[in-house]
Amino acid sequence: MLTIGAFAKASRLSPKALRLYDELELLRPARVDPETGYRYYAAEQLRQARLVAWLRRLGMPLARIRRVCALEAEPAAREIGAYWAGVEAETAARRDLAAFLVNHLSPSPGKDTSMLELRYSAHSDTGRVRAANQDSVHAGARVLAVADGCGPDGAHASTAAVRALTFLDDEPLSAGGVLNLLEDAVEGAAQAVADLVPRPATNGGGTGSTLTALVWTGSQLALVHIGDSRAYVLRDGGLLRITHDHTVVQSMIDEGRLTPEEATTHPQRAILLKALGSDANVPDLRLHDVRPGDRYLLCSDGLSTVVPDEGIERLLTSAPDPDAAVRALIGAANDAGGPDNVSCVVADVVEAAARPGGLRFSQDLSDQG
Repeated sequence: MLTIGAFAKASRLSPKALRLYDELELLRPARVDPETGYRYYAAEQLRQARLVAWLRRLGMPLARIRRVCALEAEPAAREIGAYWAGVEAETAARRDLAAFLVNHLSPSPGKDTSMLELRYSAHSDTGRVRAANQDSVHAGARVLAVADGCGPDGAHASTAAVRALTFLDDEPLSAGGVLNLLEDAVEGAAQAVADLVPRPATNGGGTGSTLTALVWTGSQLALVHIGDSRAYVLRDGGLLRITHDHTVVQSMIDEGRLTPEEATTHPQRAILLKALGSDANVPDLRLHDVRPGDRYLLCSDGLSTVVPDEGIERLLTSAPDPDAAVRALIGAANDAGGPDNVSCVVADVVEAAARPGGLRFSQDLSDQG
């Protein structure tokens, strides 16, 4: 038996921490002296103590550490992987916000993004298999959005989700306040979808909708995302996905239980963990810095499930303008069988033309659900 002092030194946990973990039933001593109350630990407890110390250094909450310590080695490893994937996602969102605040509060005369504008195009297609289109798209002066409805009233759900954002086309927006406006708009979208059918949308039987949208402030794009529609940016010849799917298979990939290749044929690949119209309706919200020459893509999973990222990158790179890109992408999805509705919005960040009337924007919403 080791005294609490010797055990603390060996495990690199302080006696104070060991007493706390005893009270929380996280790491109970092997024996407690009934007269003095002094704690003694067995040498074989060092492994668990060191695990607790390492997990605390990761910043894992005590309640989650308790769950990890109750698992066998392999499930414990998956649980740690899932926790760290969540930390990285949260850190990325906080990093983007910090970058915005630094940029917003530190004037930089050499970096003028006030003369940037968008050229865009949008289109939605039923595909070659589905009888109706449950997708909705929007491309306006400030709002670009794709929504993919699901369930018996999916078309109305996706339409309600998109319409809840379109008022932002007419709002004076600033990068400092757009996230608050967008958060309020998404709450309205969630309520509009929930009002259609009061059933959860993530269990395969209810009505709901994904929503992925970009809101242009004139210098930055605010991103809102929930579900498995996606947003990409083509920058400097490389394609980067800037959203994270809220699906069962994506969570399994994050936990190391599934490879991206296995996910493409997994029977649960269409099951959402988050959607408008469900209890899990909190979206990802963040600001995204833009550069002249960026090309952005929003799409429903009718594209991403049948056209790999390499194909999307090739088509976005080769298309001369957003309208050509949208049509090429939808054509590729239909050439691959068109098993689902497919919707795309493509927007280019360009330097504003110095001519009366500004840029002419392209918008095609035909065949919209």
